[in-house]
Amino acid sequence: MKPNTYVPSLNWNKVYGNRSGTIYQSDEEKCWFIDFAGKIARFDYRNILKLKKAVYNIDIEALLLSNDKSGDIEIIFICACDHCYVLSLMEIIAIKDLLQGTFVMLELNHIIQDRLHRVIA
Repeated sequence: MKPNTYVPSLNWNKVYGNRSGTIYQSDEEKCWFIDFAGKIARFDYRNILKLKKAVYNIDIEALLLSNDKSGDIEIIFICACDHCYVLSLMEIIAIKDLLQGTFVMLELNHIIQDRLHRVIA
């Protein structure tokens, strides 16, 4: 099965980006696109919350301090989603920053909209 390939569209709104990737929101398709680790993956809101939870549950400090000979690789797979990420420790930190920045921008947008509607009403 050939994986879906996406090209950033003019209809996508950039929510947040850093040197490692970018998260876009598509109002037209009612979904999110994450450009990270060399691929663009499509998520609905429920799955992006699952991804956020999976990334936040990774104990980065424990991985750094571990004396195990196992690699510093984590596999993140979200149920009901076609995408899987195999991430190094640095990529875990980068995607965590990307998700944190995205949800801060969403919260900021919510606060601004709330304040504007209070002033008008």
